[in-house]
Parts: sequence; C-alpha cells; structure tokens
Amino acid sequence: MQSAVLVSVALTALVAMVGAVPREGFGPGMQDWGYAEVRPGAHMFWWLYYTTADVPNHADRPLVIWLQGGPGASSMYGNFEELGPLTLELDERNHTWVRDYNVLFIDNPVGTGFSYVEDFSLLTKTNGEIADDLVELMKQFYNVQPEFRSTPLHIYAESYGGKMAPEFAYVLDKAIKNGEIECNLQSVGIVAPWVSPIDSVLSWAEFLLNMGFVDTKGYRAIQASAIETEHVLNQGDWEQATILWGRTEDVILRETHGIDFYNVLFKQDYASTRAQLELFSRDMRSAIASRATRLATEDRDQMLEDLMRFEVHPALSLPVESVYGAQSGRVFNTLAGDFMKPAIDVMELLLNNTSLDVVVITGQLDLIVATPGNVRWIEKIKWEGQNSYLQAPRNAVGQHGVLEGYEKVYGKLSVYWALRAGHMVPADNPILMDLILRKHVPVA
Repeated sequence: MQSAVLVSVALTALVAMVGAVPREGFGPGMQDWGYAEVRPGAHMFWWLYYTTADVPNHADRPLVIWLQGGPGASSMYGNFEELGPLTLELDERNHTWVRDYNVLFIDNPVGTGFSYVEDFSLLTKTNGEIADDLVELMKQFYNVQPEFRSTPLHIYAESYGGKMAPEFAYVLDKAIKNGEIECNLQSVGIVAPWVSPIDSVLSWAEFLLNMGFVDTKGYRAIQASAIETEHVLNQGDWEQATILWGRTEDVILRETHGIDFYNVLFKQDYASTRAQLELFSRDMRSAIASRATRLATEDRDQMLEDLMRFEVHPALSLPVESVYGAQSGRVFNTLAGDFMKPAIDVMELLLNNTSLDVVVITGQLDLIVATPGNVRWIEKIKWEGQNSYLQAPRNAVGQHGVLEGYEKVYGKLSVYWALRAGHMVPADNPILMDLILRKHVPVA
C-alpha cells in the first residue's frame, strides 16, 4: 500500500513538471479532459483539443476557452455545432478553431452539460459565483497542464456566456495580479453577448417591424410587454423581470407565428408555435428554462444529447454521476434572479482597470440578442475611450472582394457587426470569425 502511494505521488509530481500526455478521445486529433471540483461536491467538466497546427510544441499556439450560454446550455453545442473538429453528423469541420489554436471547452456553470453537483444547493446563484468557480477550474487546469501557463490565453463566449466571460476575465486578471495563479491572459471576446438584457428586450419590437416580421399592431404588443419588463426590472424585481422576458418572447412567437430567435431567416415550422405556447401556459418556469437552454431545433438538440450520452460519455469514460444535460433546467432556474441583471459595469472594469483587449461580435440576423440593443449598451460604457470610440470610423471587413461585416475600433475595444449571421456567428459566418481570430488571437 505504501509503495502504491509513493508511485501515485511521483506520478503527480511528474505531471506537474512536464504536463499531461495528450491522448486519443472522441474524434480526430489529440485531446485531454477531466473534472475540477471547484467546491466540495461541485464538479466542472473541461475538454481540451490540442491544435492540429504543424508546430514543435502545441503550447506554442494560443489557448482559447469557449463558454456557451443559457445559462445551462452546454459548450458541447459550440463544440459540435460551431467550432470543434467535428460536426454533429461527425463530419470533419472545415472552419474548426482547432486548426490554429488549442481550444478548451468548459461546461459551465456547474450543473451544465457533463458538469454536475452532488446537491442542488451547490448550483451558482450569481455571475460572481460563476466567475469564482471558473477561476478555480483554471487553477486546477494549469496544475494538470503546466505547459500552458505562459501560453497566451483568450476567453471567448457566446450569448449568456457573453455575460459570464467578462466577469470571469476580470476576476482571473485580479488573481494573476495577486499572484494566485500563473496565467498569460490576453483578451476576452463575446459573441451575441447578454450583457444588457433590457437593451435587448427593448430592441425586439422595432427590429421585427423594420425586418417586416410584424405590423404596427404586432409592434405595439411586443413593445408594451417589453416596457412592462423594463418597469419591473427598474423596481429591482429581478425574478419577475425574467418571467416577463419569457412572456415577451411568447408575444413575439404569437405575432410572428414562430420566428427563430437565433436567426430570423432560418425556416421554422410555425405549427410548433402553438405547442410552445401551450407548454408555457402549463409550466412557465420550465418552459422559460427550456427555451433558454435550447439552441437548435428539437431534433438537433436530441441528436446532440444522444451523441453525448451514448457515444461521447463512454468514449471518455466519464463518471456515472455525470448524466449529460440532466441538471440544465435547474441551472437556469437557480440563476433566475441574476438572469436579467446587466453587466455593463463589468465591461467598464475591464476597459478601465485591465490591459485586456475586449472584442464584441454581434450578428445581423440575431433576434434574441439583437444588434440594435448591443449598439446601445456598448455606447453607454463609461471608460476613458468612450468619446473617441463613438467618433471612430466603422470600417468594412471582407475577403476575396466579399463584404463579411464591419469593424469599429478604439484602444482596447473592438466591435464587429457580422453580416449574414445570427446568434451563432462562428457557424453562420465562419469567414468573418476567422478574420477576427487572426487579428485578435495572433499565432505569432
């Protein structure tokens, strides 16, 4: 028994010196994965894809973290539907980020995807608690992967992840400065970010009217519900504001006969709208949580769940306690009091108190985090470069003579308008996303 303990200690020390050994996992390329117990009984899953670039050492290329939204939506969606090496159909993806970067997918907050808690009281209730858990995960990750400590780190996130990532980056930056963690954090990029929820909600009616999806009667119905949401939010009743957010979405579903919130040009079966509204009337909180964590059609969501539970789970030999997606609804409901709170103040802290580059990306065809709402809150940010940013030109971005989007930059802040893209910019316009990464995540 004593010799076995000594061997275990020796192996742990060896890993700390030379790093983990890349291994085969699920799909092409070398990988590593594991769990960080961020608090007793709270287990957060991470999955690292080493870059397939032809480099002497994979740590020579930047490390990019990917966080999904919801809250309660798994980063396995981003992996298999947006930027990982395989598509949901298990075909090789042409525009995978792994081609140029090491990519770390994290199922966050705890209870999301393959992450799990042993007791529901351990689920996070605030954005600050989420950030603390993520910093603890990174401390443990660097213990397993010490070769990445000096590698440039970039945090990218989508949707509600775009609200979580700025606070994560800010808390991580403080931990670096305090000597609590050795890490080379460089930037944070947020795609379709839920930074100022009420600005998104208040943009819906006008956006849909201008796009031709509602008439003035529909506009007034949506706007009235949005204003009611704002009124409750201004009173500080955050959970009720979350409920009214869901009700406003239902007004949109009725008025548009089932528009796709994530890309308004996607075809959608309008007959399914009635079923969604019936679900909402039966169990409002459950329906809101389901809608917040559902990122694709029900068929593709089921495909992803089946792939994770019946193929990925056994391939990675994950613990039996980890049942993919089993706790996702509870994750959202536990954060219902934080869901509608703005995070503009955290963006101000990033721009005023850190040296990090901040990249914001918004999709032209996104409804749920519509571009007009993003433009409004970005212009509200109080920072030393505010006036200069407002006066800065908005330049065209494209490739091979094709306009892919627009760019507005001043100092540490860069904002991109993604054309022909909805909520999931990496999937909808991978060319623009690649151009953004080349500029803000340089490979040296």
